[in-house]
Formats: sequence, structure tokens, C-alpha cells
Amino acid sequence: MIHLFVIADDFTGALDTGVQFASYGAATKVVVGTGLQALEADAQTQVLVVDAETRHLPAAQAYDTVYRLVRWAKEKKIGCIYKKTDSALRGNIGAELEAVAEQNPEGQLFFVPAFPQMNRTTEHGQQLIDGMPVAQSVFGQDPFEPVRNSDVTAIIAEQSKLPTVTTEAGAPIRLTGPGIQIYDAKSMEDIYRTGEVLRQNGKLNALAGCAGFAAILPSLLGLERTEAARQPRLDKRLLVICGSVNPITLSQLDEAEQNGFVRLRLTPEEKLTDHYWETPAGHEKLEAMAEVVSRSDCIIIDTNDADGNCSTRRYAEQRQMKVEEMRQRIADSIGRTAKYLIEADGPGENGTCRTLMITGGDVLIQTMGELGVAELHPICEMDPGVVLSSFTCKGQKRYVLSKSGGFGPSDQLLRILNKLNQTIEE
Repeated sequence: MIHLFVIADDFTGALDTGVQFASYGAATKVVVGTGLQALEADAQTQVLVVDAETRHLPAAQAYDTVYRLVRWAKEKKIGCIYKKTDSALRGNIGAELEAVAEQNPEGQLFFVPAFPQMNRTTEHGQQLIDGMPVAQSVFGQDPFEPVRNSDVTAIIAEQSKLPTVTTEAGAPIRLTGPGIQIYDAKSMEDIYRTGEVLRQNGKLNALAGCAGFAAILPSLLGLERTEAARQPRLDKRLLVICGSVNPITLSQLDEAEQNGFVRLRLTPEEKLTDHYWETPAGHEKLEAMAEVVSRSDCIIIDTNDADGNCSTRRYAEQRQMKVEEMRQRIADSIGRTAKYLIEADGPGENGTCRTLMITGGDVLIQTMGELGVAELHPICEMDPGVVLSSFTCKGQKRYVLSKSGGFGPSDQLLRILNKLNQTIEE
């Protein structure tokens, strides 16, 4: 029976939240898409996580999507709705929180946006990344979805007229009618104190936050704890598919390349020309890339130019492409490239398939879509912010590591590679 329904706005977010429950031992299922038929789960499922893909939608459409999902959950008598938000507050924050709050009998929602495990805190109502206001961080410089404001209340107000109040961690309930109560948090202890206040006041039916708050929900909700999934034995060969332009990710790719990873970059033409991979030149390039992959244990397929993506911007400007069109074409291109390389790559010496690692929610959803995969099962975190999941493709079980572009130290790919060499039997 489903006790908790989580609505995420992108795929990496769905997985980094879902893994909080799977690693606890709660039966967890992560699905892609909002078709209600796909949301049905077996009797053992306690936590159902849906990637609603609303990050880049217009606010009104995002609201309608989330509203419909919450209404479905209410009809199924699911006790707790959790709106998973981005820890850098990207996306349709106000519209989606309002869609959840409005269907709560009291019209209230309690929001804990901090993710202390990744140094993302909320202090005096301001969202901070490593102590810096989010709008002044690398997320304020994102070419596709820059965060322009650091004040949580102001971000919500851009899309919602619901009253908001901001309180310190563990503070009493201040809402007396419909609205959103935002809680500060600088540590997991702060989040635990807030969770306990909400539990004691019977306010666990409409919640929001990122993977930080989600981490305490299993115990807060009293979810049944079964045996947590064990980390399987993984193929030590690694194929990294990168669609993130975040400087944090770029530093990780640079360090990996300096330490022996082979790095192939897609050209502006390959990324932005519609149906490029269906042309003779495209077919020839894919075959050449597949040959390099077959000879490389650790390889990166990168959508970033060596010149800081200046070439891609010039190419797009010459063709008068809008930013959203660029984003979608790049995701489409890398998704099709990934599909070809994954299917062309043969098993290793021990008969296992190469381990995949995909950075960026757009690329993850596009790649899984190309492979015909609509359901993943999170297993554990291989590294902070890096989620290991399994999926089935053409009858074969495979493993993928996923992460948001803005997470992790510069040596993260090297750390992952080291851990692949230490994996235990499933």
C-alpha cells in the first residue's frame, strides 16, 4: 500500500529523493510520466515517486500537472504528499507548491527547502549554496534556467498568491488558515526538530522540500522497514554521458580527463542540427564513437565545447535559436547518441554490461526515453548526490548512476571509479 506519494519536477530529483526511502528499506518505485495508469503500484510499494517533468513547463501547465497528480493521490487515500523541489530553487516552485496546498483540507503546506548534506541551507528565509545566496552562486549564471532571487518567499510569490510565513527550525505552527510555512535549516538536526513539530501537530499530509527533508520522512511517517537493497556487483567499465553545463560538473570532467578518462565532445552541429544523427555523416560519427567506446574502459561523452560553449552559442545565434530550443535539441541529440552507444557496446569479460553514469535530468529522461525505459529502481548513493539505480532494457538488467549537474567535488568521477572497483556481490 502506498503511504507516501512524491512528485518531482525532473528525473535526477526523483531518483535522489527516491533513494532516501530505498536505502532505508522502504519498498520504493520511481516512474516517469504523468499517465495515471502508469502510476499504479503493486501491493508492496510504500513509496511511489513520479517524475512529472515540469521543470521547464510554463507555470500554469506545471500547476495543472501537479494538481492532477495530487487529486489522483487523494482519490487513492495516500496519506502524505511530498512535493520534491530543487535545492537551488529552480523550476516552477510557487505554482507547484500551490497546487499541493490547495487540495489539502486546511489549504496548508509546510516547506523545508534546505539540503544540509550538500551544504545547501535556508537562513532567515534566504537559500544559500555553500554559504552564498543562490542567485549569486553558479546557479545564478546558468544559461538555461538562472536563479534570479535568493529569498524563498519572493520566489514563491512569483507564481503564487498564497500567504507565506518564514520561521526558524523547530518553530511552532504559525499558519491559522491557508498558506505555506517555510522553515529555515542549517543542519539535519534542524530538519529533525522541524519534522517532530509537524508530526506532533498532525501536519504530515502536505509537505515539500528536496532530498534533505525527504531523508527523515521514513522514520517520521513510520514506514515499514524491509531489507534495504544491497549494492550489486558492477561492471568496472564506465560510460559517462554529460549534458550539464554547470561549472561544478565541468571541473569534474576536466579532472577525470586529466587522470585518464577518454573525453569525446559533440560539436555544435551535432548537438543543434535537427535529425543530424540520421544523416550519412551522423551515422559515420556514431560508428566512430562506438569504436572508441569499445576500446576504452572509462569514457566521457560531453555536450560542452572546449571554449566554454562559445561555439555553440554562436552557432545557435546564427540560426536564431531560442534558449529553450537549444536546451531541447541538445538533450535530444545526446539522448540519441547515448542510446546508440549503449546498445552497440558489448558485455565485458565477465558478461556484465558497462556501468552508465548520466549527469543532468534532461539527458537522463531523454536517454531512458530513447531506450524505452519508464521505470527505475533506486538502490543506494554511491557518493553524495550520486544515485545508483537499476532498470531493465530489452530483457537485460542494467545499472545507471545519476546526478544533478551542481553536486559533488572535482574528483567525483575518480571517486566513483574507485568505488566500482570495490563493489560487492549482489
